This record gives sequence, structure tokens and C-alpha cells, in this order.
Amino acid sequence: MAKFFTLQEAEDWIPRIEQWLRTAIEARKDAAEAEQELQAVSQRIQMSGGMEIQPSKVAEHRARKDVSVRRFTEAMESIQGSGCVVKDLDTGLIDFPAKRGADEVYLCWKLGEARIEFWHGMDEGFAGRKQIAGEFGESTGPGRPN
Repeated sequence: MAKFFTLQEAEDWIPRIEQWLRTAIEARKDAAEAEQELQAVSQRIQMSGGMEIQPSKVAEHRARKDVSVRRFTEAMESIQGSGCVVKDLDTGLIDFPAKRGADEVYLCWKLGEARIEFWHGMDEGFAGRKQIAGEFGESTGPGRPN
């Protein structure tokens, strides 16, 4: 059974989700950089006929990549374990399953937003976002209380 968030519950999760999201983004970048370094080392080895192998450098790059992949995986598992859905890691787009009356919808939050201001239907994406206006039991307006 899917977890559904109230607007307040989803907003309460934002600080943790943001931390995990930033960790995942950084770890993915680190892993990609380490992979590029490993590929560069491999090319140098091939071009030199194996004469310039530096095992310690290769081990260092592999260890960095392994640590980064592990950090990425743990952060993504934490986000998904919370019940959220990562829609776009590059932009930091997260959906929180919620109920709008009897309908299942997503509360939509993007990295950098202070709070959740939008929702959309399950079959709609980011382009279908609608401003929250009282349909989740909250007061309306930009200054709505926590």
C-alpha cells in the first residue's frame, strides 16, 4: 500500500529530503569524475603499452568511485524509503504522494523551493503543476502558516 502525505507531513520531510538529494547529486558527480579518471588512466596504459601503470592511482580512483556510488545509493534509498518519488535528479524534482479528496495526486517540490506550493495529478508531470489553494486543508496564500 502506498504512503500518502498530508501537506504538513510532506513539508516536514523537506529538510531531510533536501539533505539526501544534495548528497545523491554530489555523489553521482563524484562517481562520474572518478570514472572519467579511471578511463583516462586506462587510455594512458594502452597508449604506453602498459609501461606506466600506477596501481596506487588506479586503486585510489576505484575507491573514490566505490565510495561515491555507495553514498549515492544510500541517499536514493533513503529518499525512496520515505515514500517520496524522485522525478528528476538533475533538477531536484520530488513528488510526495497525497490525496486530494478521493483522488491520488502528487505534492510537487523542487530543490531550492522553501515549501510545497504545487500539486499535480498522477498522470501529469511538472508542466501540469497547479498552485495549492486550500485543497489540502491548509490556509491559502504565500504566507500560509506551517
